[in-house]
Amino acid sequence: MKIRNKRKTFYYSGQELQYIYFIHSLCLLGRLLIYTQGRRLFPIKLKNRKDLVSLTDLLVLFTQLIYYSPSCPKMTSAAHLDNYSPASMVTEVLRILCDQKECAVECLYNNTVIEALLQPIHNLMKGTKTAPDCSETALIHIADILARIASVDEGLTLLLYGENMNSSEEKSPTGAHIIAQFSKKLLDEDISIFSGSEMLPVVKGAFISVCRQIYGTCEGLQVLIPYSLHESIAKAWKKTSLLSERIPTPVKCSDSISSVSQESQNTMAWEENLLDDLLNFAATPKGLLFLQRTGAINECVTFMFDRYAKKLQISRHKKFGYGVLVTQVASTAAGAIALQSSGFINTLITELWANLECGRDDVRITHPRSTPVDPIDRSCQKSFLGLVNLLPYPAVYELVGNQDLPNKAEYSLREVPTCVIDIIDRLIILNSEAKIRSLFNYEQSHIFGLRLLSVVCCDLNTLLLLEAQYQVSEILLNAQEENILETSESHRDFIIDGLSVERNHVLVRINFIGGPMERILPPRVLEKGDDPYPWPMFSSYPLPNCYLSEVTKNADLKQDNDLGKLLLRFKMSDKQTEWIENCRRQFCKMMKAKPDIISGSALLELLEKFVLHLSESPSECYFPSVENTTTDANVKNESLSSVQQLGIKMTVRYGKFLNLLKDSAENDLTLVLKHCERFLKQQQAPIKSSLLCLQGTYAGHDWFVSSLFMIMLGDKEKTLRFLQKFSRLLTSAFLWLPRLHISRYLATDTIESGIHPVYFCSTHYIEMLLKVEVPLVFSAFHMSGFAPSQICLQWISQCFWNYLDWLEICHYIATCVFLGPDYQVYICIAIFRHLQQDILQHTQTQDLQVFLKEEALHGFRVSDYFEYMEILEQNYRPVVLRDMRNIRAQST
Repeated sequence: MKIRNKRKTFYYSGQELQYIYFIHSLCLLGRLLIYTQGRRLFPIKLKNRKDLVSLTDLLVLFTQLIYYSPSCPKMTSAAHLDNYSPASMVTEVLRILCDQKECAVECLYNNTVIEALLQPIHNLMKGTKTAPDCSETALIHIADILARIASVDEGLTLLLYGENMNSSEEKSPTGAHIIAQFSKKLLDEDISIFSGSEMLPVVKGAFISVCRQIYGTCEGLQVLIPYSLHESIAKAWKKTSLLSERIPTPVKCSDSISSVSQESQNTMAWEENLLDDLLNFAATPKGLLFLQRTGAINECVTFMFDRYAKKLQISRHKKFGYGVLVTQVASTAAGAIALQSSGFINTLITELWANLECGRDDVRITHPRSTPVDPIDRSCQKSFLGLVNLLPYPAVYELVGNQDLPNKAEYSLREVPTCVIDIIDRLIILNSEAKIRSLFNYEQSHIFGLRLLSVVCCDLNTLLLLEAQYQVSEILLNAQEENILETSESHRDFIIDGLSVERNHVLVRINFIGGPMERILPPRVLEKGDDPYPWPMFSSYPLPNCYLSEVTKNADLKQDNDLGKLLLRFKMSDKQTEWIENCRRQFCKMMKAKPDIISGSALLELLEKFVLHLSESPSECYFPSVENTTTDANVKNESLSSVQQLGIKMTVRYGKFLNLLKDSAENDLTLVLKHCERFLKQQQAPIKSSLLCLQGTYAGHDWFVSSLFMIMLGDKEKTLRFLQKFSRLLTSAFLWLPRLHISRYLATDTIESGIHPVYFCSTHYIEMLLKVEVPLVFSAFHMSGFAPSQICLQWISQCFWNYLDWLEICHYIATCVFLGPDYQVYICIAIFRHLQQDILQHTQTQDLQVFLKEEALHGFRVSDYFEYMEILEQNYRPVVLRDMRNIRAQST
């Protein structure tokens, strides 16, 4: 065929025209499949085929074209070779289909298409080539399509479980297993077909990218755990890192400069790719544990910070930014240190200070900044949320623990804070004129600091640490005292302004303990009318009682027939297993029908007898028995940390308010905690670590023992006897956090990570179940750049103090003791379900993490969600409880 025009004549051979016809047909079919009506044209009857051509048949054909297609016609220039090759054209069509969710579900998400994509990988692992023309490029195209499929929930589910995820008929390994096996073989250089190829690192990177989409999710990581990909990737990274150090420095005027430079760039790109792959393990709590075990967390966080500083996208298939990764990393001690050493915290605080105190340099003096209307200006909101994400208790303890404030005599106006201690010194604890004079926007900046203090102190361990080290309450009370206007000798009025109102709110929040119905927090805004702020302010102890709700005296409720039946079961001599199950059934029945009677002395008796019987059943005991022969005289002279001592005072105040404890309870609780420390010390492993949290006893207060002491109505002997028996049960590992602090029952690398099983097991499954059970809430967390694991760790660590009323705290503990530690996970899922509308609303207003940390769980009752939690148990217990049982180190 010849085409003429005025300047040139083009000649097309029959083969070339046939190829053009193929490209045209491919593009037309691809465009047709995007639309619903176009897909409805299938199946199609062809003249030369007996069978109908279905959508799946067409997609399998497309897939086969990728790795069976011949090279491009010779008329194509080298520059366009990739663009017009059949494999590239088909891949582009499949990419478009992947990006259209409805289309992808209908066309791509089925076993037949996935098997067609994985066929060349199958053959390669068997040691044979897929086809004479199969190339590294074809594998890269296939990996690209698989990564796009894995980045969508429906596609990920298909790769993990196949189409019949609830069926036991499917015995062949699913796509995720095949991809993981192939990736591991590539990393371990266990496939010799492409050895020595320049494209091999690109093939490796492409398939690890698919794995990254899988292990970046909780459910995907669970499936890929047997392959230990984190170890293979870390090994490859260390090897590449050594190679990059050995590349010789180019010599001027040498012919080898370009080759060395290219080799160096390729090695550095591969090293960064591997670091990125490792970093993505931090997307889940358990993945973060694996990352810390590789020893590469500092390099990964530094890599993340470099990308953050350059404003680069976190990953090609990720929809949101670095928030969730940073939140997960900051929830661990080692992660917080890595964030600090990488410069991430320094940069965040510097940016905050620029917005808060300095303003933008490029704004002309003729256009001054508008006066902020909100307590925290919009320009500072992002930095504020960033700091909230960065400062859970594990991070605060590592970054602030045992450090004094600078408290300088003079601060330069150009002196910019660079660390968390500086923020506390310059914005929160303004106890000198020098600090006040160093701020350009004193009121706005101090309110920012007080708001930050209010949020971080919702974690009671953080509150106790700041109180022990810096006497925060005393400083705020002194500031209130200075804000008094003396109108006469006998009459003094507080000056009501933004700062005094904010300080009053913080003082009430940090000095009164109680759930949503037990304490009243004063508002932070003024009311209209003659009395804009009717709430009493104060500058000394005791605090006004108007902030505490009236609690009726704790009286034993009459034991009705159901409770009598349950207590009677403790005296029956049935078979041990049958007896335990009967008690559990009766407990569930009572929690649904009459939950309020499970309280006071009735709850005490129930827990005592049930745990006594469980500890005598070998099948129920998880930890070995450890005798505690310590007497009061042995521990009397031992000292508790200042955090524990303040926690004791806080517990006794709360217990007296609830009419559960007497004045003498402080000495008894002190002895109980001393006994516990001695008892747990016998079961600890010797360890040397630079992490502050691993040096000595448990870093926070023992909120579980304090709660139990109150349940036992302040009876020291009963509390200690209960703990002795309870320590043998698996539930103790998840309710009683100090129980496994540097415990010899954990693997050495787990101890060295400083990560508690509540984080890498309980919160991991909370995130996993949340995605399935309350998907809108899970998406809201990711959109907000916040991780559910962080707030759940805070709730669990302090036994829901300040978040639930006392009766609900008792029900939380009793439910986990009676029904198993996995109910800790189900209760948190129930809470998120209860909060769904609030969470979605605060995602819109961009203050989700502040809401979750500051607000009590209004209206939530454990008993209201009992039937729902039983359904969760039926669906998830085999997986969740099995993993909880695997936290202990294997016997060696």
